[in-house]
Amino acid sequence: MNTAAKEHAASMDFHGKQASKSQNVSDRFGTVLTADLTSRECRCDPYPDAATDFLGGRGFNAWYLYHHLKPGTDPLGPDNILLLSTGLLTGSAAPCGARLHINALSPLTGILGSSNIGGYTGAWLRSCNLASVIVTGVATEPVYLYVHEKGARLVPAKDLWGLDTFWVQDRIRQNHAHENIRVLAIGPAGENQVRFAAVMTEKDHAAGRTGMGAVMGAKNLKAIVIAKGTRKHLPADTPQKKLAVKTYAALVRNASEFSFFSRYGGSGYLKWVNDFGIMGAKNYNDIGMTDISPIDGRKLAKKIVKTSGCFKCPVQCKADLVMDPAKPDEVSTRPEFEPVINFGPKCGLADMAAIVRLDNLCNRLGLDTTSTASVIAFAMDLEEKGLMPADLKADLDLSWGNARTMETLIHRIAGRTTKLGLLLAQGVRHAADQIGPKAAACAAHVKGLELTAYHPNAIMGTALGYAVSSRGGDYNNVYASLEYSWSKEQALEEFGTTMAVDIHATRAKGWLIKKAVVTNILVDCLGLCKVPVLSLLKSFNLEPEIALVNALTDTAFTKDDLMDAGEKIAALERRFNLRHTVLPLVDHLPDRFFSFKDNPVGLTRETLTAMLAEFYYAMGWDKSGVPPDPDKAGENQQISAYSYLRN
Repeated sequence: MNTAAKEHAASMDFHGKQASKSQNVSDRFGTVLTADLTSRECRCDPYPDAATDFLGGRGFNAWYLYHHLKPGTDPLGPDNILLLSTGLLTGSAAPCGARLHINALSPLTGILGSSNIGGYTGAWLRSCNLASVIVTGVATEPVYLYVHEKGARLVPAKDLWGLDTFWVQDRIRQNHAHENIRVLAIGPAGENQVRFAAVMTEKDHAAGRTGMGAVMGAKNLKAIVIAKGTRKHLPADTPQKKLAVKTYAALVRNASEFSFFSRYGGSGYLKWVNDFGIMGAKNYNDIGMTDISPIDGRKLAKKIVKTSGCFKCPVQCKADLVMDPAKPDEVSTRPEFEPVINFGPKCGLADMAAIVRLDNLCNRLGLDTTSTASVIAFAMDLEEKGLMPADLKADLDLSWGNARTMETLIHRIAGRTTKLGLLLAQGVRHAADQIGPKAAACAAHVKGLELTAYHPNAIMGTALGYAVSSRGGDYNNVYASLEYSWSKEQALEEFGTTMAVDIHATRAKGWLIKKAVVTNILVDCLGLCKVPVLSLLKSFNLEPEIALVNALTDTAFTKDDLMDAGEKIAALERRFNLRHTVLPLVDHLPDRFFSFKDNPVGLTRETLTAMLAEFYYAMGWDKSGVPPDPDKAGENQQISAYSYLRN
């Protein structure tokens, strides 16, 4: 047993078994911390041997929840389980290895809640030899979980309850001024159990989607604080490993769009997405804007006062802004691609200063910007169509692009105040159900999760991806950018037809989305960021990443090894959703998209059905989208390729 594992086992704060796994497995996976908020006990256990097949991060979480969460669990009740897991390369010498994956049963969708966050918290957990944190039960009063390399404990947090995410991090840093800490925190939205509340670290790193902040709030868990340890996870301690790290970093830096993304961030692509003709506007009633220039994110480069980024990432795409030179002390963070589109075109707002303000307000209050902007756009759409009940509208001007109303609604949603704030805090599906049948036509969601920036009537792969995403209607959970970034030659070699990369075509989209789904899962399991891997390197076959993994872990993975694991995890997430959903698990799009006024690709129920059939076939699922029964197939059999990680 390594030194760090011995220190864990000896800690006064931990209760439970000592680590007994082999040195190699401990080195590669670390240990697992369980914090029971009801009993106030923390314990450290060895990484489960059966879970090594699932690599870590998103894969470990799916495996654990599938085997430990009971059907019928209330997402906001004490029996829900919150998991925070690092990927295999998180906190290692690997460039871009900073990601932490968070899962629980979602209070917004009722199925698998899933979100991913960057920054430094994942690396700090790894430095304590921790691969995962499992939070169970509920505290009788507000607490935060304090983690360090020798143990963990629960700390009273009554004085922190009510603070926004910026203030609570500052206060906790003051309390631990002598330590190098990182903080995951919720704001008032999480405390008030807004169904799409986010978990924040720093001021601009968010685990936003599916309401993981609400799960923390329901558990009276205000924050998770990690003090940096001394453990070096998968260091580059040989010439071969150093060369592998250097080679991968050079690939990222030499990518054609590296300089652009590093300088402008995701918001720099607003003009591209508008010109490409795939951007949703005015709650998806329109595609694109006539004039995108007022919110062209490239213009924010003039406002930058500081750049930053995640642990060991060469891209460093985050930025602090001063929007008004006359007020140099008023510093904002630069919004990413999705928040600019969601608060901008989706809500009919063309004021970049207002978009920056609204994005930062959501971060401060702990709200997912995509769902928040979507529920506001939903309300504005109802108003325009004459469907907004007068008692809900009250004193608000719900016309498109009214930034003052949007700011007011953000406060009311986070605080769950007024009838409309209470209603919208439940998400568009629940809100539409309560307003009435006609409101459903304005509710743009799949499985209860509000859609992201791309308009499904404009790009076929994204339309299919929205329908089948394991967390509901979301682009980043599928990240099918190969549909427009791969060449025709690549498509012909991979899929047998160039139609796969024609955004208006339906052929081969099932196979394309399978490739995207599986690759996306693997990136989340490895703990890498999708920006360098999938946007810059367009590495959907993960060949550079496999070389990096093999070098740092002394293994011999092949592409087939990883893809097989990704398919297994996709099936596990699917089975989890089938087991836990209260509503029928329908892979579909809202009816509004089948009667869209300007349907450039001719999206119909028939074309979507055909794409779904192809996707199910590609995944090896039956015609209803049900994976094979793992018990009959021998679910407990270990994948032989992963014996490398256990031996």
